[in-house]
Formats: sequence, structure tokens, C-alpha cells
Amino acid sequence: MTIKIGQKITGYEVVKEEPKRVENNVVHMHEKLERPEVLVGSTYKIKTPLTEHALYVTINDIVLNPDTPHEKRRPFEIFINSKNMDHFQWVVALTRVISAVFRKGGDVTFLVEELHSVFDPRGGYFKKGKYTPSLVADLGDVIERHMKLIGLIQTEEPDAARQQLIAEKRAELKKRAAATETAAADACDFPADAHLCIKCSTKAVIKLDGCMTCLNCGDSKCG
Repeated sequence: MTIKIGQKITGYEVVKEEPKRVENNVVHMHEKLERPEVLVGSTYKIKTPLTEHALYVTINDIVLNPDTPHEKRRPFEIFINSKNMDHFQWVVALTRVISAVFRKGGDVTFLVEELHSVFDPRGGYFKKGKYTPSLVADLGDVIERHMKLIGLIQTEEPDAARQQLIAEKRAELKKRAAATETAAADACDFPADAHLCIKCSTKAVIKLDGCMTCLNCGDSKCG
């Protein structure tokens, strides 16, 4: 459509696109953020063959920008409880340090790698087929699992080809396990519920007369 200008042009300007509105009320995590009266929390159980009593890890999250497109959960504090008082001193210190890092804000996912790198000089243990080098590393597994739950760490899923390969290998392993199950049961001289001995690294520790005793090397907490 042609537009005829009947008056003299005295000036002009280029029309610019209006800038997008940026919300300035977004709340970010920082160390000065006050603790609300109510926090959302999850509790995880850690049971190892090295200790008689389990540890219960509670991680409380703060919800930032609730009911908005910017809503997110961030870990705010951590507590560890157990009937075992052998590790009470370092457990309290560790929970306070980790909670302080949580409240500092920023990227706190580095804690997982740092805790995973802690090795027990007495040796680690196997848990669901995975080797855990120490109790502290087990705590790192719990924090990693929680960060994946709240979306702080993204879970990388294998592609279709790799998933098919894994399924084939698992099926092959299952056939081999079924063929050797009887022989393996006959070769084991210790109870199936025996714990790992920290002295000889053999799953042969059972409770005898109220005392944990190794059936392989004879090590006993009662002397």
C-alpha cells in the first residue's frame, strides 16, 4: 500500500524494539539468606559393613522464588544421626562445614567430588556392587543422589545403542550366574549375612556371644 506524505519532513528516527522486561525480584542463594521457619527435607540411610549401627543423613532444602518460573530448591543444611558415637566428633564438624558451604550459595556440586576422593586407610567396602573407599565417600554418594533429586546435578542417560549393549551383557551375566550359583554356594564357608572384616578383608564377621568376631582370622572387638 502506497502512503502519500502531504507535509514537509522535519525529522525522523529509527523505531527500536522494546527491551524485554527483566525481573529484578529473583532471589539467589547467598550466605546472608535467613533460614525460614519451615524447610523441605529428605532423610537417607547409610548402612555399612564396618559399623553395627546405621547413619541417618537429613538434607534440608530451601525453596527459592516459590510459585514463579524461577522456583528452585537448593540444599541449605545437613544433619547426621546415629547410635554409634565413635565418629561423633568429626561427624558434627563435617555437618557444620557442609552446611556452611550450602548456605554460601553458588555451585556447591564440587562437594560430591571432594567427598568421593576421601579414602579410608583401613580399606573400603562394596555396596550394591559399587566399591566405596570410605564412609565419607558414602556420604558423598548420598549428597550426589539428593542433588540429582532436586535437579542440581543432571543425570546423564546412555544412548539407545549403549542401553542395548548393557542389556545384552546383563543377560549373559545372568546366565553365567545361574550356572555357577550352586558351585559358589558350596565354596562359601561363611554365613551369607557375615560382615566384612577390617583386618583380613573377608566377609566372615558375625556376632558371637554379643561380640563381633571374624571366622576367618579370629579378630574380635572383645579382644
